[in-house]
Amino acid sequence: MTEPAARPLAGRTIALPETRELDRLAQLLEEVGATAWRCPMVAILDAPDPAPVETWLAALAAGEFDDLILLTGEGLRRLLALAERTGRREAVVASLARVRKITRGPKPARALHEIGLASELPAAVPTSRGVMAELSALDLRGRRIGVQLYGEEPNDDLVGFLRAAGAVVRTVAPYVYAPASDGERVRALITGLASGRIDAIAFTSAAQIDRLWQVAREAALEGELAAGMARARVAAIGPVAVEALRARGVRADIVPDKSFVMKRLTNAIIEALGAAAPPVTAA
Repeated sequence: MTEPAARPLAGRTIALPETRELDRLAQLLEEVGATAWRCPMVAILDAPDPAPVETWLAALAAGEFDDLILLTGEGLRRLLALAERTGRREAVVASLARVRKITRGPKPARALHEIGLASELPAAVPTSRGVMAELSALDLRGRRIGVQLYGEEPNDDLVGFLRAAGAVVRTVAPYVYAPASDGERVRALITGLASGRIDAIAFTSAAQIDRLWQVAREAALEGELAAGMARARVAAIGPVAVEALRARGVRADIVPDKSFVMKRLTNAIIEALGAAAPPVTAA
């Protein structure tokens, strides 16, 4: 018989708006007794027009950058996949090894590790402002900096900071977000939150938050969503999601204290909602 302490989330329902690692996150929570309410908010797709991405990759392969800012692991993996399809992977990886790499958070660092590389300048705070803080003491005049963007977000603050510091900036958006769950499923999630059937909701990206609020607005369910957010415990994997929630007047109750990855998020949820239990082994 399974010991109760090994299932500290028994009887708890956790809503998961995650898409790419939905099964993994659900498994981690179900192993400790939770019921996973799956409602993936967004799908991640290659940029609909690959031409600008190919042009940017050609510049990288040709050695036209001194620094590279990587905001997401997803972006780097999609850049490498396109480089493979266009016959530039070897040149791109060689250029990645040469340039100074600045990363926002563990995911782009992990994507670099997959090709045998490491970040020279990981941001202590995994946000765009954290990246700016790392670079603020450096002389960027004349530096040619490539910036891999987060979805289609132009990140005017970061780009403006770099240009004001004298850098020459070229951005690339290798992927876009698209709705994943139909509106009916998202509306059912909002109703579940408002009715108290969901104990917690765990956000792993700002895009999920954007999509949830968009559906609520279009369906005139903003009041129900606000009530649901007030009733449920709200988990966020890191500072970017925390800020997206704060912008909508929602406080994140559960945030990993470091290493913003799925296993840390699971442990934080266990600590907040469950009885004492051995933590999930972190990667």
